[in-house]
Amino acid sequence: MQKVVSKDGTELAYDTYGSGPVLVLVAGGFTERSRYVDDAKALSSAFTVVNYDRRGRGDSGDTLPYAVEREWEDLDAIRSATGAQYACAYSSGSMVLLQAGLPFEKQAMLEPPFRVDGAPQAPDRYIERLQEFVDAGNPGGAAELFMVEAVGQPKEVVDQIRQTPMWAGMEAIAHTLVYDGLQMGDSAVPRELLASVDVPTLAMYSNASPDWLKEAARQAAEALPHGTLEGHDGTFHTLPPETMARVLTGYFLSA
Repeated sequence: MQKVVSKDGTELAYDTYGSGPVLVLVAGGFTERSRYVDDAKALSSAFTVVNYDRRGRGDSGDTLPYAVEREWEDLDAIRSATGAQYACAYSSGSMVLLQAGLPFEKQAMLEPPFRVDGAPQAPDRYIERLQEFVDAGNPGGAAELFMVEAVGQPKEVVDQIRQTPMWAGMEAIAHTLVYDGLQMGDSAVPRELLASVDVPTLAMYSNASPDWLKEAARQAAEALPHGTLEGHDGTFHTLPPETMARVLTGYFLSA
């Protein structure tokens, strides 16, 4: 593990894998860098892969008050420290990557969760309710709100997860659900932002994901001046590590 200090003094933890051109992975919501180790290892045959904990997660710090711009600065600090030429963002991490506006040679994103037609209705007062749970010292309530109302998991399933050892780790990063909610804003396709992106960008989706997530990726790619869209076999909101490696190697390293 290595650390870099962001502009506001926050320490960011990261691991590196492999050798070659440098690729940084930008985590999605409610995940730590441990979630992306298999992808990092699969990509390490072609890249030096930088896998970092976004602020408030894992081994990274969390200087308050939070502002979305701090995470853009965090990504820039990681890029500057490692010389990253490429970036791949997962889910809501896509908005960190897009809004940071950094001069990567190419970048990619997997299923940015923009709420297009057919998407589940956004939970009422979502960010406000998350913050209320956090302020009340009830991170489990924030986690359940996200899992049940935002993702659509049955409450019975979440009740079962609450009884497992993994729940404590989920509670430990539940406050960052507020951060991702703020990054996503109203979750509409950010057409003006996308139109301003000069970096060639690949939007990916899993063939096993709901149609609305596929459509969100399609609309994002369409709005990007240099956008490309690809769908591949996978599971819900996820592509297998070997697929990620094949697709990203082909996209990033092609002429």
